[in-house]
Amino acid sequence: MDGENLTRWRLVLGGNDKTDGTGVQLSGDAARVDLALAALYDGQMNRYKKGSGKGSKGKGSSDPSAPYVATWLGEIRDLFPQSMVQVLQQDAIDRLHLTELLTEREMLEQVVPDVHLVATLMSLGQLVPEKNKALVRSIISQVVEELIKKLRMPMEQAVLGALNKSVRKRNPRAREINWDATIRKNLRNYQPSLNTIIPEELVGFGRKGRKLKDIVLCIDQSGSMGTSVVYSAIFGSVLAALPAVSTRLVCFDTSVVDLTDQLHDPVEVLLGVQLGGGTDIQKALSYCQGLVTRPEDTIMVVITDLYEGGDKTRMYQRFADLVASGVQVVVLLALSDDGAPYYDQSAAQFLANLGICAFACTPDLFPELMGAVINKQDLSLWVAQNITSDHKA
Repeated sequence: MDGENLTRWRLVLGGNDKTDGTGVQLSGDAARVDLALAALYDGQMNRYKKGSGKGSKGKGSSDPSAPYVATWLGEIRDLFPQSMVQVLQQDAIDRLHLTELLTEREMLEQVVPDVHLVATLMSLGQLVPEKNKALVRSIISQVVEELIKKLRMPMEQAVLGALNKSVRKRNPRAREINWDATIRKNLRNYQPSLNTIIPEELVGFGRKGRKLKDIVLCIDQSGSMGTSVVYSAIFGSVLAALPAVSTRLVCFDTSVVDLTDQLHDPVEVLLGVQLGGGTDIQKALSYCQGLVTRPEDTIMVVITDLYEGGDKTRMYQRFADLVASGVQVVVLLALSDDGAPYYDQSAAQFLANLGICAFACTPDLFPELMGAVINKQDLSLWVAQNITSDHKA
């Protein structure tokens, strides 16, 4: 029997090399398939969430709202054809008692809303019965409102403070000079003999009628990125409300969806996201490149685990082109509190060689990160000072 057939038998038997008689050691996608099937059919979700899968989070619980459910759903969409995914999803609903979460209003009313529950509901998407969609929206809205209360002020203060500092460093045109601030800034330079002030430093109002920065958030919506998508929608909404910046939000799997028009309502953004499926990063980068009109004033934050399902060489070239054009590119392997992310280390190393920092960022640090990027600080130094070693690429 050839190796491929032995591998198939190993997956069918679901045992191990000591009991199934095949002697096959699984690796790569075969190991991911085995893990996903064992999680569902052998009651080994605890093994799955500990982390052999591409999208494993490394933490969770047996509760349906735990993050491993969303991760598992994304994983099977990446590994199996659509017809098989439908079978697995239905089995999961029965075996993991997700029916209660989806169809019983009492269950939805009793769960404690959090970002992981939102990610799970986003992953289940169209499986949610019509009669419960309003309640699901209410749950998502509750989580969004709580996060905005927590994160809006730090984000606004960090970004506006950085922009003000950045503007003050520029040499304003005559019509942009803030004369009151300029005089106060230069009082020490008063010359009695001339009865005037020598303005060594001009302070400007900034470029009126023009956004100071263009910010593009490019978000991987594969299953492993669920909580990152939630936080990205929140931050995108806050940024979109700031008149000093222009913000775009782009989500992608194997297709690309521009959700900028919905940024005023982060709940609508999340309801429009379908977690799971494949990943075509280079296609998303190509689309985002088309949005860039002022490279030197553009910040592109790409949130992805860097596992490219499309053309990896072209993905590398897209990143290189963006850097060469003057765009500030930051890659976040995760925007969440879920621990060290699982990511493509070879891709992260390539980005490091380009001068692009790739690391995981917790939501509380994201505002400070954006401030550092706006001020064009040395990000490698910022990462060294603020990011723990297990979150660095």
